[in-house]
Amino acid sequence: MFSVILLKLLAIMGVVVIGYVVGRKGWLGHNDPARVLGYAAFYIFVPALLFRTTSRIEFASMPWGTLAAFFVPVVALMLSVYAWQRSQGGLPVAAPSVRAITATFGNTVQLGIPMAVAMFGEAGLSIHVTIVSLHALTLLTVLTALVEMDLARERARLGDADAHVGRMLMDTARKTIIHPVVLPILAGLAWNALGAPTPEVVDEMLVQLGQAVVPMCLVLIGLSLAQYGLKAAARGAITLSLLKLVLLPAVVLVVGHWGFGLSGLALSVVVMAAALPVGNNALIFAQRYEVQEAESTAAIALSTFAFALTAPAWLWVVSQLR
Repeated sequence: MFSVILLKLLAIMGVVVIGYVVGRKGWLGHNDPARVLGYAAFYIFVPALLFRTTSRIEFASMPWGTLAAFFVPVVALMLSVYAWQRSQGGLPVAAPSVRAITATFGNTVQLGIPMAVAMFGEAGLSIHVTIVSLHALTLLTVLTALVEMDLARERARLGDADAHVGRMLMDTARKTIIHPVVLPILAGLAWNALGAPTPEVVDEMLVQLGQAVVPMCLVLIGLSLAQYGLKAAARGAITLSLLKLVLLPAVVLVVGHWGFGLSGLALSVVVMAAALPVGNNALIFAQRYEVQEAESTAAIALSTFAFALTAPAWLWVVSQLR
């Protein structure tokens, strides 16, 4: 069981190391290749993956109670981190949203899917896949709306102290909808509602673009590590990693078991999904708004290494509640 996860961790870190070496050697040039790669992922490859995923969701068969047991505490913690960071003051406008996504967005695909298969079999995988199908849709949409509202408020403050609230809200809505994350999600949901099959050629294009997301993001993490290192952002990265690996699964465990009455397989799957290390989308989100990039990169790397220790601990905890 754990050998599968360990092999997956080693493979992930191996690709990250390749990106790191390439970045240190400057083989992609010296004009910020990490940012170029990040923009390519954000504007081309991730939208393709999101559209195809949301267009294929089967809402009628969703285990809504189990999903609520996962997403209610996750979104609650995400909003709490956002509010806490906003109250600190002195941070860049987009920093609260970036830190909130880093503290809650897990690596549900590269690590989560093989973990679910190895630990819980097909029954557990089916629950995990439903979480994956709504993961980016829920977290990225909420955080995008919040960060765009903050940016609109800042633009209004700098440009016109008496800017109309309605104008600010319209600006927020426009930038939230016409966004490389939210727009493909909305388009995918609309296509899903139509019930029409995706043309075979288009679907194959989306598959090929979507398959590039994982290796591209892992190389991107390596490039970013080469550029920023770990020391400069170590303190923030450790805090965010603890929130993701310790606090989030604890909150999901409490809410899922005592709030929603989950036990057995369903509880184990949602807790382990919450216990996953920081996902690559945190870095892509940080690069989109050009803030906290070093911190997000370090948090992804640190939490991925630490997951080898925290995963067995959480498995033991949930096994005591069966």
